[in-house]
Amino acid sequence: MSTNDANWEKTALENLLKENLKERQSNRRWRTFWRLVGLSLTILVVYTYFAPFKKSASVLSHHTALIKLDGEISSGTTANATDIMTALQAAFESPEVGGVILRINSPGGSPVQSGMIYDEMMRLRKANPEKHLYVVIEDICASGGYYIAAAGEKIFVDKASLVGSIGVIMSGFGFTGLMDKVGVERRVQTAGDNKAMLDPFMKQNPKTTQSIQAMLDEIHQQFIKAVKDGRGTRLKETPEMFSGMVWNGSKAVELGLADGFGTVDSVARVVIKYSDIVDYTQTENVAERLAKRFGATMGQTFVSALKQVELK
Repeated sequence: MSTNDANWEKTALENLLKENLKERQSNRRWRTFWRLVGLSLTILVVYTYFAPFKKSASVLSHHTALIKLDGEISSGTTANATDIMTALQAAFESPEVGGVILRINSPGGSPVQSGMIYDEMMRLRKANPEKHLYVVIEDICASGGYYIAAAGEKIFVDKASLVGSIGVIMSGFGFTGLMDKVGVERRVQTAGDNKAMLDPFMKQNPKTTQSIQAMLDEIHQQFIKAVKDGRGTRLKETPEMFSGMVWNGSKAVELGLADGFGTVDSVARVVIKYSDIVDYTQTENVAERLAKRFGATMGQTFVSALKQVELK
């Protein structure tokens, strides 16, 4: 056998051994990967199964129920009417709950979502007069946030909290002057005289402007009525009370927009007299978050696949 043949056989054998080693390493990595996937799924299933019992395990004795309303009030945020009302209903239905605190830290948002929560709070209070519902305001409780707060039996604030903004706003931009300067023409066709009334590229129509203002005024009156119904004779009305003005906590107490100073802990301990606090806020568990992400990923994959389809 020649030297070249021997070198060729040696090289081929070395390459074969290397490929075999790579394959074994790859298989080992995949086995490790799938083991980790299996372990993760097992942990997820166990967590999902036992998560509902986490709260019930800690509510064996009387306690104060806490519900958090944070951020913008909207159907697309955590401060949405469905979740807040579900939490309120769960708190009122539990015989171990001695009192309920709705902690608000919100600049406001949807008047619809706010009104829904307000109505449910008033309904629950009326149906359960023995169970008290208090509101604790932290940094800010403005506009729709205060709309909701007014449904509480009592409102507690910090002396520096921002409270109020009892008003309604609808804003936008107009670009008609700029379009005239640069020579841009807006072309739009509608079926319905008022279909494009909020188009920022068209001049305001006095008739539609008046109609929008009437709508805002009506919502404002609904807001004012809700505050008056909720606060009653405690309000010390001033000309600016329903103007959209914001006050600090100290002034809010003085005006009757709030009842006193307090935190979640102090209200639970001193007012409700159950210092143990259980959070009833509706939150997504790990399984729900993963399901949503998985669904979004699969949806995107499906859409990408559809884009590759052509009609021929």
